[in-house]
Amino acid sequence: MLKVGISKQEINCYEPNVGLLGYGKYGNIVEGQETPLYTRAFVFQQLDKTKRFAFVNMEICFPTIILKQVILEKLDKVLPGFYNDDNLMLSAQHTHSAPGGITQYILYNIPTPGFQKSIFESYVKSVVDAIVDAQSNLQSANICLKKGTFPDHQEVAFNRSVKPYNSNPEVEKPYAKDEAHLAVDREMRLLHFDDGNGKTLGSINWFGVHTTSLSNDVNKICYDNKGYAAEYLESTLHAKNRDAVCIFAQDAAGDISPNFVWDKKKKWTRGKFECDIESAKYNGKLQADLAQKILDGDDAVERIEGEIDYLTLFFDMSNITLPPSYTQGKPGMGTSPACFGFSFLTGTKEGPGVDPVVGKIIAGIMRPCKLIERRVLRSFLSTEERKALDRKYAAQEPKTIAMEAGLGQIFFIKRIKNAFFIPGAVDPVIKSFKTLDKNGWLQKAPWIPQVLPLQIVILGQLALIGIPAEITIIAGKRLRNAIKKTLSKRGVTNIILCPYSNAYSGYITTPQEYQHQAYEGGHTLFGKWTLPAYQMKFDIVAKELLKKEQDRNINPKGPVMFSDEEIWYGA
Repeated sequence: MLKVGISKQEINCYEPNVGLLGYGKYGNIVEGQETPLYTRAFVFQQLDKTKRFAFVNMEICFPTIILKQVILEKLDKVLPGFYNDDNLMLSAQHTHSAPGGITQYILYNIPTPGFQKSIFESYVKSVVDAIVDAQSNLQSANICLKKGTFPDHQEVAFNRSVKPYNSNPEVEKPYAKDEAHLAVDREMRLLHFDDGNGKTLGSINWFGVHTTSLSNDVNKICYDNKGYAAEYLESTLHAKNRDAVCIFAQDAAGDISPNFVWDKKKKWTRGKFECDIESAKYNGKLQADLAQKILDGDDAVERIEGEIDYLTLFFDMSNITLPPSYTQGKPGMGTSPACFGFSFLTGTKEGPGVDPVVGKIIAGIMRPCKLIERRVLRSFLSTEERKALDRKYAAQEPKTIAMEAGLGQIFFIKRIKNAFFIPGAVDPVIKSFKTLDKNGWLQKAPWIPQVLPLQIVILGQLALIGIPAEITIIAGKRLRNAIKKTLSKRGVTNIILCPYSNAYSGYITTPQEYQHQAYEGGHTLFGKWTLPAYQMKFDIVAKELLKKEQDRNINPKGPVMFSDEEIWYGA
């Protein structure tokens, strides 16, 4: 038996005109507040107090490296020596309707616009308060893993990229477009906590579906479908325990949407109702109802018992060479510095990207850029520069590269302020890039994090996998199976993926899905071998956890950070 402490704290982050994080659209700013936002924390501690672990879930789009770093610094002042990168998993349920501006990396701050210090501090405070409170109310608890499945007819999750999904060899019979609800993982995994006397203390469940019931024309703070699900379930449980807390966390949701109705007026997909708020409530109720059914049932219950263990290692995901066993027998393959594809700029069916006219202009510029770089500029490069160029295209093909976030350039242009053929007047994002370049920010560091934390936490026979990205259904299955194969050697029987944890670096698709260059492939930043790179590096973490703690190799152990000046920049 472990001791468990639970807390829920409101995030006081209302600030008009700050950009909402998720859709990357200028004008998607805070104009009101539909719901509160919350941080929920579960602290696990061994009875001998030698080890503890905090699982935190925030109702925001995603956490960032600097957010976790500052949280740990604040925690060390009130709980000295208690928490570090290894035993704190900072996750998000991925609502696109929470304020942004919380990273030291430029790209994801552009629509907000810039770093938003007051928002950042409100996020930090909510997490620190939640962990301190949870640590103070520890009590012995029974922990049970339960599972349940949504019936096929329930309109809860739909694959928004069926064609790429069908290209995976795991899909024996391709799904038609009207079978998108079947090209998903409809299982919910749930941890149930009780006090030993039958009183439910709370629950954490994992189910993969994007928290995007609210579209990018709803300029209000809202916790979206997973927030409504938590509210509904907590309200039911409060009849017997007013302190019960329920987390609705994400699983593999990269290609999974709650939206399935084509809105002819808006030209994008929406949920069941014309009102996005009602669609979010509807979807949340479906999730809450299944969670309640799982809590009430006695089927497939597995008691979680044993010791706590954990490890987080940082890897440069932009520079990994893979053995042929990971690359379908192809030698010399690997990842490259982060590149965004044109399909990323165009967005998804539920969240359109750049204006179509602007998109045509950008596409017209990009087509000849590749030829110029590979056939003209290459001849002027040094031997090492040629190798880097060849590595980039070997990793990124067939992606039409729009932004090289790892190298800090658009197309092959490093000083976009001088690019007269890309006028800032056509799009506010381009205007922001030019302003940032004039102020010298674009050349200071990569535009997104590339040195990333890969975390594994073991609770008895259960392992939680902290992924700093969002991952598609089949990619998630492959990663889960690979980690389970290694960790089964120390008695782990269940693997739960926790995407949107500790940092954010775009998507993870399978190599087969990547070839289609749908939105998910365009946002798979390190190239077609991104998933195999994660499989190999997570296997390193898993194998270290097979060793005695004193024998583990804990290098690399930290991210590349920047100076205070670089962290607190504004657009």
